[in-house]
Amino acid sequence: MAELERPERLQIMLTSDELAALENWRFDRRMPSRSAAVRELLRRGLASDGFLTAEQGLKSQDYGILPTDGAE
Repeated sequence: MAELERPERLQIMLTSDELAALENWRFDRRMPSRSAAVRELLRRGLASDGFLTAEQGLKSQDYGILPTDGAE
């Protein structure tokens, strides 16, 4: 079986109003799936806080919250 590009799963609970807002946002932007819409909104939220600075050509597995080199 092929290895998944996104092997991590995140389950969230939404109110009906939150789900409607997500669906409206997704359809307005022609996003292919709810998952894609949630990932894009997370990316935008993190970027607006200055947390996410991505270089071209990197995959999501190249990013993490915790340092991997032992630095704090």
